[in-house]
Amino acid sequence: MNIHQISVFLENRAGQLAEITDLLAKSHVDIRAISIAETADYGLVRMIVDDSYKASSILLEHGDILSMTPVWAVEVPDRPAGLSELLGVLAEAHVDVEYMYSLFTNKDGHACMVLRISDEPRFLSALGERQIKVMSKEDLGLK
Repeated sequence: MNIHQISVFLENRAGQLAEITDLLAKSHVDIRAISIAETADYGLVRMIVDDSYKASSILLEHGDILSMTPVWAVEVPDRPAGLSELLGVLAEAHVDVEYMYSLFTNKDGHACMVLRISDEPRFLSALGERQIKVMSKEDLGLK
């Protein structure tokens, strides 16, 4: 089952990220993962939060420009080569990873990676064949 990622477009100015995170904190929204990228014109913040609908409503009311994107959270052994093994499975299956970042979690010796991928059926088949766990909203404590 995929999860929802919120992508927020930000002006390239000091304090913009602090403003967004403070707004979510005051509304008791827990950020579980965050990735920040920038271009010359704007920044892009990708987030997994505990309540994506609440967070997106708050950010929209604040006047932010955002989108919701389906992404996948995958359990990865938290040891040397754990990530490499996952990426090898996806490469063998010809699944392109468009981008990836980690969640702020480590459970039972496993980390969790968030992936945006090119081919959902092929992705799920490859992970199923190797018994690699796709994390659900419930596994991650998301609403």
